[in-house]
Amino acid sequence: MTPTLTGRALSGRRLVIATHNKGKLEEIADLLAPYGIETISAGALGLPEPEETEDSFVGNARIKAHAATRASGLPALADDSGLEVDALGGAPGVYTADWAATSQGRDFSLAMARTWAELERAEAPAPRTASFCCTLVLAWPDGHDEVFEGRMPGRIVWPGRGSQGHGYDPIFQPDGHNQTFGEMDRWEKNRISHRARAFAKLVESLG
Repeated sequence: MTPTLTGRALSGRRLVIATHNKGKLEEIADLLAPYGIETISAGALGLPEPEETEDSFVGNARIKAHAATRASGLPALADDSGLEVDALGGAPGVYTADWAATSQGRDFSLAMARTWAELERAEAPAPRTASFCCTLVLAWPDGHDEVFEGRMPGRIVWPGRGSQGHGYDPIFQPDGHNQTFGEMDRWEKNRISHRARAFAKLVESLG
C-alpha cells in the first residue's frame, strides 16, 4: 500500500530530501524506512542549493522543498531550523548559522560567545529562556505543500557544557533536563529534540 500524507499519496514511494548533508539524510531515511519510503538527497541528484532569502523558518524550508520538487519531479521534504532566544527578540532565529560564519567557514564557538555577549549586553534576567525550532515542508510538483513544526523550549547556559551534538548544543539546556544538548547522548537528544517533535507530526500523518 502506498503511504499517504494527510490524504495525499507519496506516489512511487520515493521522496527527495532537500539537503546536501549526509547525516541529515541518514536520520530522515531511518525515520521513514518503516513506511516503505525510499529517500534520496538533493545532493545525490546533483541539484543546486537554492538561496534562502526568507525571514522565517517556514519560508526558507518552502524555498528548498519547492526547488527540489520542481527539479526532480518527485515529492520533496525540506527542513529549516534554528535557535530563538527570547531576550534577544527571537534572534538569531533564521540567522542561526549566519552568526557562525567566518571567512574560513562556520565557527559555532564564536556564535555561542556572541549569543552570550548579546544577553549580557541586554542585561537579560535569568533564566535566559530560548527555544530550538524546526519547520518541515513537504512539497509536491504541482505546488501543494504541507507544514510540520516542532519546538523544544529551554534556556541558555554559560559556559557551554559537553562536546556532543553540534552548533549551539553546548549552551542549550532543554526544559525538564539537567544536561545540555551538548552533554546528551546523540540518540537521547534525537528522541526529544525540536526536529523529533516536527517529525512526530509528519509520521502521525502517514497512513
